[in-house]
Amino acid sequence: MDRLTLERRQVWIYLSTIIGGLLVGSTWPDITHLFEKLLWPALVLLLYTTFVQVPLLHLREAFRDRRFVAAILAGNFIALPLLSWTLLQWLPVDPVVRLGVLLVLLVPCTDWFITFSQLGAGNVPRAIAVTPLNLLLELLLLPVCLWLMLDTKLAAPLSFTEIWPALLVVIVPMIAAAVSERWFEAQPTREKLRDRLAWWPVPLLALVVFLIAGAQISAVRNALSLFPVVVPLFVAFLVLAALIAKGLARLMALPTDQGRTLAFSLGTRNSFVVLPFAFSLPDGWEVAAVVIVLQSLVELFGMVFYLWWIPRKLFR
Repeated sequence: MDRLTLERRQVWIYLSTIIGGLLVGSTWPDITHLFEKLLWPALVLLLYTTFVQVPLLHLREAFRDRRFVAAILAGNFIALPLLSWTLLQWLPVDPVVRLGVLLVLLVPCTDWFITFSQLGAGNVPRAIAVTPLNLLLELLLLPVCLWLMLDTKLAAPLSFTEIWPALLVVIVPMIAAAVSERWFEAQPTREKLRDRLAWWPVPLLALVVFLIAGAQISAVRNALSLFPVVVPLFVAFLVLAALIAKGLARLMALPTDQGRTLAFSLGTRNSFVVLPFAFSLPDGWEVAAVVIVLQSLVELFGMVFYLWWIPRKLFR
């Protein structure tokens, strides 16, 4: 099996591991504490193997095509935050659910959107070049967007005293990835190691969702009643994000392959980057993490639809 085949089948891998985690957590409830302890190092490894594929030290290359970059920035950091805030009005006034939805919808993806761009006949070099810009901006702008969209009471659980462990879980792998990138580029033969690390995000994310499902079994049960409300919202986001990409591509006069890449960028979200922040929330806010995992599953099934819709219909 090659890596592209593995990534093409990842939705079924994650679904299987979630079901397995729910079964293990239901059968052996005492194991949830062990899963909670294992979750943090698993997240660190996942983020490192993901960030190490992002050209963090080549941010300047993202600006070679200014029209494409302008479309990416306008879509991910202006249009989609406005769309997320609009969709939020259809949710029940539940601070946990609203926070989980915003956490995941406000951050553009920096990893598997490249894979889907490749599978959907997009422009892969442009996708790779723009990833460090998306990553840096989402981390800088996420607190601003949350402050604007949530009232003070809802934003209180995200104070620095609460989330500093989550910040370390994200920042430390990012720094390690940047150091590794410099080390890889020092000798061409070391690139083979980075290619091997590129195999790890899918199995590590499968491990993470397995641990989440097993550790948060009670939160999953509490969130079941929310699925009929949240799932349609995530589906609507996917459809509207693609249509926004179509409009921006026309406005910026982007080539077809770049328009497809733009659609995959707007349609995919960085769910596991915000998971550490969801897990740092106080007791009683566990449903936020369940909402984030649910969005990633909806998104993956949505990407199967995108792979047909984007190249064959929307950007022919």
